Amino acid sequence: MHEDLPKFAILGSGSIGTYIGAHLVQGGFPVVFVGRERNRKEVQLFGLGISDFTGKFFSIPPNKIEYVTDLKDVRGATIFLITVKSRDTKELGESLNKHLSSSEREKAIVLSFQNGVRNKSFLYETIPHLGERILAGMVPFNVVAKGKGQFHRGTSGHLVVQDNQHGKKVVHYLRSSGLEAETHPNMDGVLWGKLLFNLNNSLNALAGIPLREELSQRGYRKILSAMMSEAFEVLKLAGIRPVRTGKMIPQLAPTILQLPDWLFFRVASSLIKIDPEARSSMWEDLNQGRTTEVDSLNGEILKLADRVGHAAPINRAIVSLIREAEKKPKSAQFNPEILANRLGLKF
Repeated sequence: MHEDLPKFAILGSGSIGTYIGAHLVQGGFPVVFVGRERNRKEVQLFGLGISDFTGKFFSIPPNKIEYVTDLKDVRGATIFLITVKSRDTKELGESLNKHLSSSEREKAIVLSFQNGVRNKSFLYETIPHLGERILAGMVPFNVVAKGKGQFHRGTSGHLVVQDNQHGKKVVHYLRSSGLEAETHPNMDGVLWGKLLFNLNNSLNALAGIPLREELSQRGYRKILSAMMSEAFEVLKLAGIRPVRTGKMIPQLAPTILQLPDWLFFRVASSLIKIDPEARSSMWEDLNQGRTTEVDSLNGEILKLADRVGHAAPINRAIVSLIREAEKKPKSAQFNPEILANRLGLKF
């Protein structure tokens, strides 16, 4: 290993953080994972097995993995990848601000790889003086924790990082570790575009079935199309323009989703790859009895809607159903007809 390689800290080593961190380890970078005690024990016992929708697989033995449960035990890291839930960003930022020494502040890079659109601003508030070394990032793909240290990526897409000298540097490291990554100058637009597609997280959680099975049913696709169309109305009133990354074009999605099955499958297969195991992170949260990120996804549409005077009834009803499901975590499994009825939709 070269002495000049930076050390990465993965702050919030759940499914996404572990998947990215494992690639960095495999690429020869020093990495410290920071996560829950149960995850640490699992990794110490089984190591990591990383797979994806293309059939790629690699494993990392336990003795090659540095895993801690407290930020205070992180030593020597200069690049911090933030992969905690959005609701925890401020608290983590405050802790990181206390943790960094004055010399560490001069070279630390902090990159948010989280759902939602506000995380970079939260980090700016809580970690003063880092300036352009606080970066927005976007993860387009889904990763499912299968247990016993196994993590599976079920969908396609490239990581996107804010385009400045620090973002370019991080992207170089990610690419050298086998991850597809690129920089983009308009991360606000990218994150709003991602949020529109992420509205499906809540729908998938309520459907209670794998993503490909959900999207293969036109009834679910019509519901998602209605959710996205309503969100577009709200964004337009707020003067926000979402930006595409890769092949996924937010503005076309509501129309594509309504296509007949035979035509939808033909179009969608050229845009994104989804394997049978893929599920949304919100489904995983409900299944594990955890609070979801609905406030950072559909909830952001509601905040904008309230500001611009739009009722946003569909996304508002979705948020209410997720709240109900959080109280009874494994009860959510609506078929398209029942769900459309609960949302007041007529197809």
